[in-house]
Amino acid sequence: MTEPVPARVADQPVALVDLLDRVLAGGVVVSGEVTLSIADVDLVHISLRTLLSSVSALRPSDE
Repeated sequence: MTEPVPARVADQPVALVDLLDRVLAGGVVVSGEVTLSIADVDLVHISLRTLLSSVSALRPSDE
């Protein structure tokens, strides 16, 4: 008799609140770039990087 195979994470529904809790507990970096150009001449290049995390995840632990 074969044992059941556990479901993949993608197959299990996740509530938005649970997903947000997981992201804030560990932190996530969101980055992006925007380039404005005219006639193949780059005029403005903006690089954006943001850290999203909870305060308790960033606070050093007291040991």
